[in-house]
Amino acid sequence: MSPGILGKKIGMTQVFRPDGQVVPVTVLKAGPCIVVQRKTPASDGYDAVQLGFMEYAKKSGVSKPRAGHFKKSGAEGVRFQREFLLDTTSGDMKPGDRVLAEEFKPLEKVDVIGVSKGRGFAGVVKRHHFRGSDATHGSMFHRAPGSIGASSFPSRVFPGMRMGGQMGNARVTVRNLEIVEVDVEDNVILVKGAVPGPNGGYVIVRRAKR
Repeated sequence: MSPGILGKKIGMTQVFRPDGQVVPVTVLKAGPCIVVQRKTPASDGYDAVQLGFMEYAKKSGVSKPRAGHFKKSGAEGVRFQREFLLDTTSGDMKPGDRVLAEEFKPLEKVDVIGVSKGRGFAGVVKRHHFRGSDATHGSMFHRAPGSIGASSFPSRVFPGMRMGGQMGNARVTVRNLEIVEVDVEDNVILVKGAVPGPNGGYVIVRRAKR
């Protein structure tokens, strides 16, 4: 049993449960994936498996070292690859093995990891949901962050202070999403709720850890 699978976000839609309840779902193209490399404690110091998401990739876009690495396991055409740590329930996985969406079942819980949409430079109102001040009555303090620290002590700005800056374009993990439906023929998984990233963005689907 694979600890996870790689895929691509297709978009959002909704499905109806047998009792008529409407459920918002995200459609994920999950696999087919191939085991590119198996890492063992004896050779690498830890037990993990390297998966590659199979899709069309131009040879010119793959460097020679990566092409040689993929060729060992017959994984030509891989553009997106990630590692998954293995445990006692993962079973024996070796290079060349396929990982498909059929390994996941409805009602199972998964964690979905992706890169959120980049929003560019944003102020504290948009980035951190600050309220801001009055727009009228002579206010000269509208969307500014306010105090960021005392002057005499500590005479510096503490790390992590909420300020304006780059918003989005960060690795985000959404935990414990329920699998609503699995399409085995097309390798498609429908998960309840939203997942990070734009349509067409790569995602990592792993079995829930909590």
